[in-house]
Amino acid sequence: MRTILITGATSGIGKSTAELLAKQGNRIIICGRRNEVLESLKTELSEFTEVLSLKFDVRNLEEVEKAINSLPEEWKTIDVLINNAGNAHGLDPLSEGKTNDWDSMIDGNVKGLLYVSKMIIPGMKERNAGHIINISSVAARQTYANGVVYCATKKAVDVISEGMRLELTEFGIKVTNIQPGAVETEFSLVRFKGDGERASTVYAGYEALKAEDIADAIAYCVNAPKHVTVSDMTIYPSAQSEPRTIYRK
Repeated sequence: MRTILITGATSGIGKSTAELLAKQGNRIIICGRRNEVLESLKTELSEFTEVLSLKFDVRNLEEVEKAINSLPEEWKTIDVLINNAGNAHGLDPLSEGKTNDWDSMIDGNVKGLLYVSKMIIPGMKERNAGHIINISSVAARQTYANGVVYCATKKAVDVISEGMRLELTEFGIKVTNIQPGAVETEFSLVRFKGDGERASTVYAGYEALKAEDIADAIAYCVNAPKHVTVSDMTIYPSAQSEPRTIYRK
């Protein structure tokens, strides 16, 4: 039985992935910032497998270190790390961007991924085994106006994934970088500061991807044979041709 740690597990892609991988019989460590949601999800998933919850913010190195160091001995061997936690804030040109938004995206999408990975990688190297899955975005493939900083953070995820693969393949550690296109989750609601009406327009007139679609892709990568590594995967809804172009009815 594998032990899988998922960041950002309280909603969207992370939650769907936790649900699917739990039903497939893996032990799951769910991580997030909302304790009530974590405990509710833990209760739900415990019907299928062993579950442990960790409450921390990936943007805070001290919290990351404290949480992961607190793992009971029988949970310290992490077979799969899914770096899913991340965010988008605002949709403004650089000249009008809010530095707090920039900090949130850089700290969550880049530094948070690095903080968590740094805690998990040494154990994988010692065992000469493991799998790291990083959730990037199609925004890494094509920069779009008013989303420059978000695009930059996801491009950084691509580069970090490539660097991890270069450094870790010799230790038997797989690295997978997944780039989802438009997925209907809380993503746009967060980006637009809770403006539900504006967020809903992002997904109007076409069928967006669902969180479950990305969870299926992650499960495919996790369950691939030992000799197979899915290095990169890009997933669009059928109505999207590239990051900036969606054909709506």
